Amino acid sequence: MPEISAAEAPENCPLCGGAGQLFWQDKNRPYRRCVTCLLVFVPPDYHLSREAEHQVYLQHQNDPGDAGYRRFLSRIYLPVRERIPQDARGLDYGSGPGPTLSVMFEESGAAMALYDPFFAPDRTTLGGEYDFVTASEVVEHFRQPGRDFRQMWRCLKPGGFLGIMTKRVQNLSAFQKWHYILDPTHVAFFSRETFEWLAGEWGSEAEFVDKDVVLFRKK
Repeated sequence: MPEISAAEAPENCPLCGGAGQLFWQDKNRPYRRCVTCLLVFVPPDYHLSREAEHQVYLQHQNDPGDAGYRRFLSRIYLPVRERIPQDARGLDYGSGPGPTLSVMFEESGAAMALYDPFFAPDRTTLGGEYDFVTASEVVEHFRQPGRDFRQMWRCLKPGGFLGIMTKRVQNLSAFQKWHYILDPTHVAFFSRETFEWLAGEWGSEAEFVDKDVVLFRKK
């Protein structure tokens, strides 16, 4: 990887295209914050190779039979489930190596499709229309969040819900000590203000239902 320099030229935000100014840098990589949408992002030169990224994901131990993991996912599952029809059709975007959230929805009567660039790469699922789309602990991995969010939003039917689960940026002091930035596959970090910016772009509202869960409804 190239040497980190605070004097790097600003890079465009991968979410909105705005200018990214240096926010923080550690011994491994710099973090830039967009002046428009306030996304904090890692410049592409510091991303892992796709193969190295894949190897990290293969180490994840996601098991639908793990009661603790189900409790963790219930923070996004429950608020989405109570807002959708019993027989709703959903898409789990970034389903990972051991899909579990989709199993929870299927157990409650929903029909689920999966998309994951590594583990469920069938892009035909992105051509469907869904009552809801979920992305649990996924968006922080987006190298091109503008593209991924457009894909997810396009899949939603009018009146449908997009549920996002990710830890949120608070301030610089907290960011500098944040365990979330230690994962080299985490390259996009969202704040409350970033999600409010997204809601404005979509003509929606950001409903913050938990400390790391936000919902959007497509009008």
